[in-house]
Amino acid sequence: MADEGFKRKLTAILSADAVGYSRLMAEDETATVKTIASYRAIMATLIKQHRGRVVDSPGDNLLAEFSSVVDAVQCAVAVQNEFQTRNAELAENRRMEFRIGINLGDVIDEEDRIYGDGVNVAARLEAMADPGGVCVSKTAFDQIETKLPLGYEYLGEQPVKNIPKPVGAYRVLMKPDAVGKVIGEKRFLGKISRRTAMAAIIVLILVAGGLISWNIYLHQSKRIEPASIEKMAFPLPEKPSIAVLPFVNMSEDPKQEYFSDGLTVDIITALSKIPDLFVIARNSAFTYKEKPVNVKQVAEEMGIRYVLEGSVRRAEERVRITAQLIDALKGDYLWAERYDRALEGIFGLQDEITMNILTALQVKLTEGEKMRVFARSTDNLMAYQKWQKGRMHLLRLNSDDIAVAKKLFEESIASDPNYSSAYVDLAWAHLFSIHLGMSRSPKESLGQAAQLAQEAISLDDTSSHAHGLLGVIFAVKKQFEEAIAQGEKAVALSPNDSLAKAVLGRTLGYAGRYEEALSWLEKAIRLDPIPLDWYFTMVGHCYLYMGRLEEALEELKKNRNQDDITNRLRLAAVYSLLGREEDARAEAAEVLRLNPKFSLKSIARWPYKNRADIDFMMTVLSNAGLPE
Repeated sequence: MADEGFKRKLTAILSADAVGYSRLMAEDETATVKTIASYRAIMATLIKQHRGRVVDSPGDNLLAEFSSVVDAVQCAVAVQNEFQTRNAELAENRRMEFRIGINLGDVIDEEDRIYGDGVNVAARLEAMADPGGVCVSKTAFDQIETKLPLGYEYLGEQPVKNIPKPVGAYRVLMKPDAVGKVIGEKRFLGKISRRTAMAAIIVLILVAGGLISWNIYLHQSKRIEPASIEKMAFPLPEKPSIAVLPFVNMSEDPKQEYFSDGLTVDIITALSKIPDLFVIARNSAFTYKEKPVNVKQVAEEMGIRYVLEGSVRRAEERVRITAQLIDALKGDYLWAERYDRALEGIFGLQDEITMNILTALQVKLTEGEKMRVFARSTDNLMAYQKWQKGRMHLLRLNSDDIAVAKKLFEESIASDPNYSSAYVDLAWAHLFSIHLGMSRSPKESLGQAAQLAQEAISLDDTSSHAHGLLGVIFAVKKQFEEAIAQGEKAVALSPNDSLAKAVLGRTLGYAGRYEEALSWLEKAIRLDPIPLDWYFTMVGHCYLYMGRLEEALEELKKNRNQDDITNRLRLAAVYSLLGREEDARAEAAEVLRLNPKFSLKSIARWPYKNRADIDFMMTVLSNAGLPE
């Protein structure tokens, strides 16, 4: 037998873990070390008083065992009560709470250490507990149900990773009015009010949903198959490199998708401002949305080392978020956490998750960087949610959704007139209305977009999105010096913003500075390995004007949008210059199929700086068979 020679015993195992320990360390290492040392000493004293012993206490964790489940639970309650009293004396952001899990199980006892499924179950129960709370297994509950002045809430049979059978779990209710109650074992509501019943149902939905998402997405004890540097599609950056995958919407309402997507984008945006990181862009990260997550595949396809994944469940005014950070090269989980908060605390929670990531990656920020990274242009929850919904519609890039997006952004601004991000995206909605032919007056729409961009910058001069937007508007107006200056400022403010780099590259390309343009476009594509199609078009544009025709053809063919007229025009030009007249005329025919009214006069409206470049393109396309 595999365990022959080892001593086995049945024991009560207590597993405790500090909540938000990484955040506390990032904010004040000295104070956190002092607090955890003090709290660990308190736990050790109480464990001894309740006839238990500390088995191990690495970092912010503690493992103890008791010969009696009653002693273990009494000790856990005493610990939580003591910490509650001590935390009341601390500032809210310095309080240290623990989760505690207790299991009665069979373990291997070797040299005063204990191992086995009994220990693993206790650790998983600890993860199910609320901050400041206690969770026990059914085997433990059966020993204490009527022996202690406590209440219990049955959480059901929970699947536990690497344990063959689900584990029955109970939350310990420590308030005096809960004594003797066992909630959840019977589905009978009794003579209670409808409002009370609905409230209880909402709580149970959050609890059950959170536990399911935790068990699905936070496999702390499971190693994954490591990624291979040799198989990576791109060289691994020297900086810590990360992809933030779309948080899974675990809410009952699929309409809450905007909320989970918005959380993902906000984290990516914050991380993108940090020069000591390498952050995969939203566009590429979202190609994995609603697909089975394979961390090894993500790391190798994106050429990065770390992957963040998680889930979001929202019910009424509560939100539960789980998140985990994985080192794909080692196949290990660096950090994992579950957050239960009021919805109004979502802004602080985003910052906490971001800081936990930075701490795990050992990236330190200066005070100035902290102010910029965690700057927020609104604390108005209604304005924020309107903006999130608006962005969801904006990115669909069709006439109906652009109209809806405009209305939502306007409502967001009405809720908070100082919300810079809402002004930025309302401006983009006006620009897209020109692009989609929705605008009755393109000149007026362009003017509105410019005014909104200026307003956004006046509200938040550190917004890379606002400066990048203004750069686009200046380029459309052929004011290239101003456009390039705004593009450079956007890149400086957000060094990992792929779109900012691509927009700057586009502007330089139309200004005739092709080598510089290529450099920025290549950097943009490295951050966004599955980029927007126009990135490839602009790379091809630069190669075309540099006379590197075969390379231009290769890049233009990467554009997946078969209806992109601007890409087909460049393909026609390249084929014509290569002497491939049949291919050139085929592309010209496709342009006319897509737009029967097309004429070469429209080329003159393209945002070229140099007239000679326009004349060159018109001549080549005329040779390809396009009408003047």
